[in-house]
Amino acid sequence: MAKKTVATLQTSSKRLTKAIKMVRSPKTGSYTFVEGIMTPEEVDEFLKKK
Repeated sequence: MAKKTVATLQTSSKRLTKAIKMVRSPKTGSYTFVEGIMTPEEVDEFLKKK
């Protein structure tokens, strides 16, 4: 499973990160992309989650 953080977003009060990971579908075997915008502290937890 490949994973990559692609952007750091800044708002007036918080620093946010957009993370994208590839997840393999158990039914078809194809890969899909799952995106999320979160704080930098939550990125590792997001990428470890299946």
